[in-house]
Amino acid sequence: MMIETQRLRLREYRPEDFDALLEILSDEETMRHYPKPYDAQGTSRWIRWNLDNYRQYGFGLWAIELKETGAFIGDCGLTMQNIDGQQLPEIGYHIHKSHWRKGYAGEAARAVRDWAFENTAFDCLYSYMNATNEASYATARAAGMERVKEYELPGDGLHYVYAITRADWKRNQR
Repeated sequence: MMIETQRLRLREYRPEDFDALLEILSDEETMRHYPKPYDAQGTSRWIRWNLDNYRQYGFGLWAIELKETGAFIGDCGLTMQNIDGQQLPEIGYHIHKSHWRKGYAGEAARAVRDWAFENTAFDCLYSYMNATNEASYATARAAGMERVKEYELPGDGLHYVYAITRADWKRNQR
């Protein structure tokens, strides 16, 4: 499985992605909107979870590489998430902070959105995030999503839910 954009390549995780992923998931600034940064054990679970998702669903979070250099810069993909009590298809993304504000997350999220609508039967795709995570909802908007809901996540504060329907996606493809 591979998705290519103008600047990026999205592919399935491999064991050798561990060190680069740990650098992202263990970073306090990058993970400030999560309950806490991940350690080595949590990063291993993250990779295993995605490998399991590939087998179970045919999708998961995919590693993002820069096409020009092959450098691993983060992940983006589709996962099934509990969003306010419902299992929903969610586009998620994490970019190494040295690559923030270059449009990579939005480029990857748009590619995942297109892949999902072209390869799954989902009529709506979602992204959810802590209400304090302005960069994340900017990325959701860059993928054509609009805020559709707010809810409190016990112990983790107010969350926003963004979504795009298949019908809206098709209308915007013209």
